Amino acid sequence: MISIALVDAIDRRILRELQADGRLTNQELAARVGLTPSPCLRRVRQLEEDGVIQSYRAVVDPAAVGRGFEVFASVEVRRDRESVAAFEERVQAIPDIVEAYRLYGAPGCLLRIAVADSDAYERFWTEKLIALPGVSEVNSQMIMKRIKGPQGVPVG
Repeated sequence: MISIALVDAIDRRILRELQADGRLTNQELAARVGLTPSPCLRRVRQLEEDGVIQSYRAVVDPAAVGRGFEVFASVEVRRDRESVAAFEERVQAIPDIVEAYRLYGAPGCLLRIAVADSDAYERFWTEKLIALPGVSEVNSQMIMKRIKGPQGVPVG
């Protein structure tokens, strides 16, 4: 990973623009950040090579693809190396789990789950979630309304 000191003001402008619209052409991006296309492209490629830009994705409306029922599940996992490793490996393979984080303190993990409706979540909870290795407790919180969705990381 690149050192924070090596990401200069122009790189930060590039990152802000790409986080706002990852579909910008290099020509458009260069114009917005005050560069000509060639040095702009070199900078973007360097940011990609250095791992600062990790990927480009579309942000999809969950409801539009039949996954409008979203839940945050706080999951306690037994605190031994084997349980944690097995849990994390299995979580990676379940498409309904769209985000997963290991936390300091309790609970041990926070999952964001996207399914069709409450019946689908009950099936998911019963058949998959509580069956994950090492799970000792699950607390589910249904999302009532998204106030702020993915915005990217503030880059200064």
